[in-house]
Amino acid sequence: MIDADGFRPNVGIVLAREDGRVFWARRARQDGWQFPQGGMRTDETPEEAMFRELQEETGLKPDHVELLGATPGWLRYRLPKRFRRYNQKPVCLGQKQVWFLLRFLARDDDVRLDATSDPEFDDFRWVDFWYPVDNVIPFKRRVYRRALEHLEPFVPRFCSESDLPRD
Repeated sequence: MIDADGFRPNVGIVLAREDGRVFWARRARQDGWQFPQGGMRTDETPEEAMFRELQEETGLKPDHVELLGATPGWLRYRLPKRFRRYNQKPVCLGQKQVWFLLRFLARDDDVRLDATSDPEFDDFRWVDFWYPVDNVIPFKRRVYRRALEHLEPFVPRFCSESDLPRD
């Protein structure tokens, strides 16, 4: 589903542990790392899409997490022209995303990257809160920064400010 402006509705997931470190996953068969994210179906709310994507990409269920907050609306990014599929109509120019911050209540052993027949990720690790801003693919850096700026106020509910090094 692509909107009238050429953006695909999507959700992004920032999964944080007690110490403020966040879940960072390597895309399967690639060298790129990112937060879990995925497209919305036409019959889903952003929150429903988030829980579906969380389970598909990490194997985690709603009882493995606590929803702490979300961005107040859509954050957009444009795809570089080389990633656009001009042979598909309508052409997707980029993504518009609602980002969610989740508190991780489970154990690392509960993460199942092979929860589907076509896994999105093949490895994960926990990184400092701001690490992804400088280490995601460059065209996503601005949207990652904006998402983390919106979500950061929810983090001190469960960890100290000193656990969140600023870049």
